[in-house]
Amino acid sequence: MAHASFPSVEDCGSTGREKDTVVADMDGTLLRGRSSFPYFALVAFEVGGILRLLFLLLLTPVAGFLYYLVSESAGIRVLIFATFAGMRVSDIESVARAVLPKFYSEDLHPESWRVFSACGRRCVLTANPRIMVEATLKDYLAADMVLGTEIQSYRGRATGLVEKPGVLVGTNKAEALKAAVGETPPEIGLGDRHTDFPFMELCQEGYIVPPKPEVKAVTSDKLPKPIIFHDGRLVQKPSPLMALLIVLWIPVGFLLACLRIAAGSLLPMPLVYHAFWALGVRVIVKGTPPPPVNKSSGESGVLFICSHRTLLDPIFLSTALGRPIPAVTYSVSRLSEIISPIKTVRLSRDRATDAAMIKKLLQEGDLALCPEGTTCREPFLLRFSSLFAELTDELVPVAMVNRMSMFHGTTARGWKGMDPFYFFMNPSPAYEVTFLNKLPRELTCGAGKSSHEVANYIQRVIASTLSYECTGFTRKDKYRALAGNDGTVVEKPRIKSDKIMGC
Repeated sequence: MAHASFPSVEDCGSTGREKDTVVADMDGTLLRGRSSFPYFALVAFEVGGILRLLFLLLLTPVAGFLYYLVSESAGIRVLIFATFAGMRVSDIESVARAVLPKFYSEDLHPESWRVFSACGRRCVLTANPRIMVEATLKDYLAADMVLGTEIQSYRGRATGLVEKPGVLVGTNKAEALKAAVGETPPEIGLGDRHTDFPFMELCQEGYIVPPKPEVKAVTSDKLPKPIIFHDGRLVQKPSPLMALLIVLWIPVGFLLACLRIAAGSLLPMPLVYHAFWALGVRVIVKGTPPPPVNKSSGESGVLFICSHRTLLDPIFLSTALGRPIPAVTYSVSRLSEIISPIKTVRLSRDRATDAAMIKKLLQEGDLALCPEGTTCREPFLLRFSSLFAELTDELVPVAMVNRMSMFHGTTARGWKGMDPFYFFMNPSPAYEVTFLNKLPRELTCGAGKSSHEVANYIQRVIASTLSYECTGFTRKDKYRALAGNDGTVVEKPRIKSDKIMGC
């Protein structure tokens, strides 16, 4: 129910607001959820791991007690200390840039977003640490100004304490807004609780966002830009109960993952499909794969062109075929190479060297390749490298898609050696392998098509099968967005090493 002094946000018109300034609270206002715990839990787990998440869980009841019996500020201080104390500031910024935008953008309140997105100048006032929310608000939600709680740091590490004037609640929000905008009052103020009233009273119009848990979040097509790249291990936004389940499950899940990996690595490939099903890993095969190449006839092997979801794609391709298919990779960890049940060959990123290597491997038999060069979690396909199309006309597109309920089996920021373990730590992970028709002769380079035409055609075919969208993004784009580098792996002496467009 709206406060007597302020009407509901549903009564706020959103037309003709291009020159207006809107100031909005975050939790419970711009976002549907009123609790900031899930986002603190994401930072705790992604930076500090399971022990930091457990520490946050243990202090959460203390935070709740202080929140309701002392003050909102006291409760938030406890969450900030439990989450940030001792963390590198650069690690917090990395998670805020690569992990949190996905979860924040999936919880936008439709009425608040309607008003917020209609205004020409947008400001967010929040009790949350600014370092945690600013990247999402400015990069993905087009906010012009973010005023949040400032955390203290010492020699590049957060102390867990907050800078003056303290947590931005109540009058602190109003003072921060005054300092930022001066004497000119913003046109619209949006809030959801009584501690927002002081800053809302400074605005020409104030509107309350009433709690409606059943309201549906804003869909991704209404965002200023889509979130194509995101990182982090957790699939779901962790409520306190989910966070507790994660802490309890990880020891059990790790043992289960070791058992599943051992079955995939040690058993003959024809038995792996059945072993996976017995261990709770679902492998769904669609389409008709081609028969094995007859080596005695001197025929070239088939090159399976796969969409890239995790580094396990070639393994599940082999599982679906019932025979091991070697795979060429750009970079995998030494641990992943050791436990892999199939032969993996590293590409050098030198075009001539890689072409010669792939041709040699095709003479020996079938081969798997992921031309995107890196994984993408969202329903998009990255740009396909065209080198493969120049090397053979025996091309079979394979649409790969997986399902994970607790952990992502990929990372851009963490240790890639744990990728297969995290995938198999899911209670019941699944892979769907769809074999598409072999590329017709008239659509290959042998019939006069350019390698780029062939690569783009296969990208469109796979995207159409999966109902994904084609993009022109590359490996470098992904790593610049998530890790602040171009994804190049420095080679050790003993190891070899446009954008969105319609389909």
